Amino acid sequence: MAILAVNAGSSSLKFSLHPLQDGQVQPHVLSGCVQGLEPGGSPVMDWKYQGQKQQEALGVPAGAASSFAVALERLRVLVQSLQGADIQAVAHRVVHGGGVFTESVYVTDAVLEQLARFNSLAPLHQPHNLAGIRQFRAAFPELPQVACFDTAFHANMPEVDYAFALPRALREQGVRRYGFHGLSYQYVMSVLHAQTLRGRGRVVMAHLGNGASLCACKDGVSVATTMGFSALDGLMMGTRSGSLDAGVLLYLLEQGWDHGRIEKLLYKQSGLLGVSGISADMRALRADGSADAQRAIAQFTHRVVRETGALIACLDGLDVLAFSGGIGENDAVLREQVCNRLAWTGLRIDAQRNRQADGHAAWAIHAPDSRVEIWVVPTDEGRVAAREAAALLESGQALDRAAET
Repeated sequence: MAILAVNAGSSSLKFSLHPLQDGQVQPHVLSGCVQGLEPGGSPVMDWKYQGQKQQEALGVPAGAASSFAVALERLRVLVQSLQGADIQAVAHRVVHGGGVFTESVYVTDAVLEQLARFNSLAPLHQPHNLAGIRQFRAAFPELPQVACFDTAFHANMPEVDYAFALPRALREQGVRRYGFHGLSYQYVMSVLHAQTLRGRGRVVMAHLGNGASLCACKDGVSVATTMGFSALDGLMMGTRSGSLDAGVLLYLLEQGWDHGRIEKLLYKQSGLLGVSGISADMRALRADGSADAQRAIAQFTHRVVRETGALIACLDGLDVLAFSGGIGENDAVLREQVCNRLAWTGLRIDAQRNRQADGHAAWAIHAPDSRVEIWVVPTDEGRVAAREAAALLESGQALDRAAET
């Protein structure tokens, strides 16, 4: 028996298959991604099974409902060919649950209708997450579909952190901070709890990638995070601006910019790409070496340091700093620069161990005399989503309740 965890994007589908053993979710045995699912695209499926990598171009025959439907059928055949894996549920990563969904739920028509109301809060993700769920419901009607929310991990943040300084009427409409990357933070926190007693203390986790955020936890509970009402706030990202003076938006409106142009600027033309004018990929910027590339890297690093300092203040100190995400797991230079800037906390990085971190397993990179532990923890959002789905199945929450709609 196994849980299939998926993350549907605008033109891609990530997937991982997690066996269930004695009721416990195991690390994935199959993982992969289908790219090129946009209309008119040429989809290609890459996957890894038992250490072996495979790639296959997926032909889309004339008359096919969509390239996504073709990909799902190929995924079904692939999974069934792997020792007869018996899928118990499909677990979907959904970026925004608003203030309504603070834990994972079975997907129903009513749930989908409610989640669609949050599309404007995460336009790069939410509509595509929901479109993926609809496609899976059609392709796998016999399986329960479970929605797992990136916002849920932050549901218990104190009001002083989640509330904006706006009139009550707007707060009552749901205009507040929600926070994201919750599935990643949930996984990193579970690893820290298993690796170190300090993981139950004052922890700052840095999920650094194309999307980037920080989260402050105390006793395993999120108390503050850099992302807010949408996935735009906080750190500078690959193509997103991060925190921005609202006066800039008022200025752009006065200059005649409309909603669509502003949205494109903030979500797709800013961040590392906007500052450098070269790329949103940190690896490409490191390799470029130009002044523009260095400017973007320096600004990204500075924002991580600045926001980490703010979260340390929220925690009244720091016991553990953990790096995750594509940049956090793989960019040793950034980790070293950030940690050196935070040396005032008593934090000391071990340069050799930092270089040895390979992004495949949790790895401590603090020096013996460091008063703060530093970890690199490769994240696994799919495994968390699979755990959430397995917990729903185990809880006995009736599927017929989910089927009411």
